[in-house]
Amino acid sequence: REGNTWMPLYLFIIVLSLVNFKHKAFAFILFAVVTVVLTDQISSSIIKPFFERPRPCRDPILMNQIRLLLNGCSGGYSFTSSHATNHFGFAIYICLTMGNIIGKWKYAFLIWAATIAYGQVYVGVHYPLDIFFGAILGSLIGFVTAYLNNKTAGKITSDDIQNKLTHGIQ
Repeated sequence: REGNTWMPLYLFIIVLSLVNFKHKAFAFILFAVVTVVLTDQISSSIIKPFFERPRPCRDPILMNQIRLLLNGCSGGYSFTSSHATNHFGFAIYICLTMGNIIGKWKYAFLIWAATIAYGQVYVGVHYPLDIFFGAILGSLIGFVTAYLNNKTAGKITSDDIQNKLTHGIQ
């Protein structure tokens, strides 16, 4: 759930694309960044202020019933979970743009996103529906940005890979 856990993986994907995806790397990285910006801003700046749902650890009825597993309760609102939105958006984007070359490993990105999202409920900062709707929102955004990337630059295939050693991923 912390950035130092997932940031190295996402940086690795950027480096992998720069080294291997030839002319499609720029579009791939650009749409990946657009995916993360859209998921984060739509969740944090539009939906959360609209619904103003307090986090479970700040809800007066629940706050004394929850065993918070963090040093403190996060600020801001709960619905939708930005962690779930961001990570599901990125996972769907990866599945739909790189799925051809990473094969079954694309499902690892969905599991990764699900574990990060579940962690938000587990530590007491989100309700399950915050995660569910965050995952749906992120998945929709990831679908749209992947569609735009694939339409603009084309889906990444094994023919786009410069370094043929990467074929070992499959």
